[in-house]
Amino acid sequence: MITLEHLHRVWAAIDREYIVQLTRRLVQTRSVYEPGVPGSNEEAAARLVAEELRNLGLTVHVEEVAPGRPNVVADWAPDPSGPCLLFEGHTDVVTEGDPDRWTYPPFSAHMVDGRIYGRGTADMKGGIAAAIGAVRALIRSQVPFPGRVRLAILVDEEGLMLGVKHFIRAGWADGVDGAIICEPEENEVCLTQKGAMRVRVAFTGAMAHGAMPQSGINPIPWAARFVQGVGELEQALIARHGHHPFLGRPSVTPTIVQAPAYGPAQLNVIPASAEVYLDIRTIPGVDHGALETALRDILGGIRRWDPRMQAELDVFEQRPWTETSPDTPVAQAVAEAVRLATGKEPRYGGVPGATDGTFLHSWAGVPIVTIGPGNRFIPHQVDEYVDVEDLMEAARIYAATALVFVHHREGRAGGA
Repeated sequence: MITLEHLHRVWAAIDREYIVQLTRRLVQTRSVYEPGVPGSNEEAAARLVAEELRNLGLTVHVEEVAPGRPNVVADWAPDPSGPCLLFEGHTDVVTEGDPDRWTYPPFSAHMVDGRIYGRGTADMKGGIAAAIGAVRALIRSQVPFPGRVRLAILVDEEGLMLGVKHFIRAGWADGVDGAIICEPEENEVCLTQKGAMRVRVAFTGAMAHGAMPQSGINPIPWAARFVQGVGELEQALIARHGHHPFLGRPSVTPTIVQAPAYGPAQLNVIPASAEVYLDIRTIPGVDHGALETALRDILGGIRRWDPRMQAELDVFEQRPWTETSPDTPVAQAVAEAVRLATGKEPRYGGVPGATDGTFLHSWAGVPIVTIGPGNRFIPHQVDEYVDVEDLMEAARIYAATALVFVHHREGRAGGA
C-alpha cells in the first residue's frame, strides 16, 4: 500500500534544476531529420538520453532504426515480476523554418520569465525531461516499488513513425501493461486521439499542345471532380458521426493538388499526369476500410463520366483512432495521480493528431494515456516554448502515476 508519505518522499526528490537543464540540453541538441544532410538526425539527442539514463543506473539499449536514427529503450525493474509502465517520447523535432522569425535563436533554449523557448521545448523534449526526472526521483527516494518502468525515447514520430514500429516489432511492447505518451497536452488526461489516413491518387492522361486539347487527355478535370467528391464525402462523414466532445469533427482534406505530377508546368501544355494527396483525420466510429471504399467509389463515378480516366489510389499510411477506457488501470492511475499531485479533479481532453501511441494501442494492444507539459497549440510554431511549472507538474503526475499503477491491486493511496 502506498502512503502519502511515500508520495511526498518521491516528490521531494524531483529536482527542478535537473529537469530544466535536461530540457535545455535536449533542445540545444538539434534533432531535425533532413534526408541527405549529414548529421541532421536524432543521433546526438538519442546519445544524450542514453548517457543520462545509464548515469541513473538503468539498463539501456540503443537500437538503430535507420542510419543515424537510434531508438533508446531503458528499464528500471525493482520487481521484474510486477506490472510494467511505459513512458514514451520522441527525439525528432520539426524544422525551425526561418530562424530570423524567432525572438530567440530556435536552438538556444533561452530562459525568460519561467519559460524555456526553442524548437522542441513542448514537442516534446520537455515531456522527455519530465519523465526522466520523475523516474530519477523514484529511484533516489528509495520508496518501495513493486513493478517496472520502461522508458522508450524513439525516432521519427514526426514522419512515418518508424521508431515506434521498430520498437513493437523488436518485442519491446511485449509485457507492457500501460503506457504514458508524454506529448504536450497541457497536462490534460487524453484517453482518445484522432486516426489518420494518408492517401495519394495519381491520374494518368496524355500530354498535348494547349491549342489542340483534343490531341491529348487532360487529367486535371478528373482531379477537380475527385476533390469536389472528397468535399461531399467529408460532409457526409460529419453528418453521420457528428462532433466528438474532445476531438471535434472528422476531416478529409486535400493538401496537395499538382499537375503535372513531376517536372515543370507549362501554360500551353496539357499535362500527362496529376496527383491529389489527402490528409484524412478520423474520430471514434469511423471505419477506415469503408472510407477507402468511398474514395474508390468517387473514382468510379468519375470513370462513368469519362471512361478514359486512369487513376491509382494508394493509402500509404494508416493510423487508426484510439480510445482507452477510463476503467483501465493506467487511466485510473493517471486520474488518481492528477488528483494527488494537483489537488484537483483531472481535466480530460483529446489528441487532435496521431502519436506513437497510435501504434502501441492498435498494433500491440497496450492501453495508452496521453498527458504531458506544454500548450497543445504551440508545437511546430515559431517561438515554441514550455513553462517550467508545467514541466514540474508533469513530473509530479508521472511519478505519482507510476506509484499508483504498480500498487493498483492494493487500492488507492491513503494514510498520513
